[in-house]
Amino acid sequence: MPPKTPDVTTTPVRSAPSARAASLGMNGYRYDFEKPIAELEHRLQEAQKAPDHEQHPEAIKTLEVQLEQLKRKVYGNLAPWQRVQLARHPQRPYTLDYVASLLTDFTQLHGDRLFRDDRALVGGIGKFEGRSCMVIGHQKGRDTKENLMRNFGSAHPEGYRKALRLMQMAAKFHLPVLICIDTPGAYPGIGAEERGQAHSIAYNMREMARLNTPVYICVIGEGGSGGALGIGVGDWVAMLENAYYSVISPEGCAAILWRDRARAPDAAAALKLISSDLLRLGVVDEVIEEPLGGAHRDPDAVAQRLRASILRFLKLVEPLSPEALLERRYERFRRIGVFSSRQPLPLPSVT
Repeated sequence: MPPKTPDVTTTPVRSAPSARAASLGMNGYRYDFEKPIAELEHRLQEAQKAPDHEQHPEAIKTLEVQLEQLKRKVYGNLAPWQRVQLARHPQRPYTLDYVASLLTDFTQLHGDRLFRDDRALVGGIGKFEGRSCMVIGHQKGRDTKENLMRNFGSAHPEGYRKALRLMQMAAKFHLPVLICIDTPGAYPGIGAEERGQAHSIAYNMREMARLNTPVYICVIGEGGSGGALGIGVGDWVAMLENAYYSVISPEGCAAILWRDRARAPDAAAALKLISSDLLRLGVVDEVIEEPLGGAHRDPDAVAQRLRASILRFLKLVEPLSPEALLERRYERFRRIGVFSSRQPLPLPSVT
């Protein structure tokens, strides 16, 4: 047996802001649409460091106001592709970061009892506000070494089997299940297909539909295709403001429709994959607001909003019997996909 690698996040999201900024460049601003903010923030910092800065408080105050206004203008009008980019930000909080913020006495559980432990999908038992619960979620890495260990958050069939094993354990002991989705998609390699990737995802969806314990789901980053759906059937589906949830990645869609991955921004707009669109379509039940610039700018604030969302959900389902819970879950998914047409469909001609 190979030596076991410690299952930890090697570079915590709560590293010092200056260290995060240095590692990302541009004061932590990574994308082209953030460059004007980075430049103005750099001007502000230079003004604050100037030897005579105390003699010009008005100039510094003006720059601070301009910076705040620019942030609101840029982040308040993000295109779908820009939100996809924020969802993939390497310093965005991952499942284990939220576990550290929200849970106490967390014990991680491993393995599917058939093949091996999949590090791209983590899970375990902990206490949320004094109540025992099961937490399951995708986990990415902070550096190359950890990303290879985590397979960049793309789970194998054994990961989905592990997740289902933990859900069934939670149902046995009447524990609520809290799920974090953050994956570009299930791993599409030959080995995963040989071990039944599609079957594992489909089987999970069927079993989650009849799991007789409350299931809370939040899309915290990427919600990619079947990789997300494999742990995506529950009673309440929340979504962070800058996350996305889609049947295919924008790049994959662009490659299929236009044979040009550079048209990913067009695909992102057409797919209706951002939180506001999915809330309007009834695919998700709640959108959790993020700080200006994304969840990585203030992970603690996002964690507290997530805490409040979970508490509301538990209060909502607490009075329900298992039968009523399952009926409510069934009706929730039956409502998705209903549409209306302003004009009646033409009837086929009879000859």
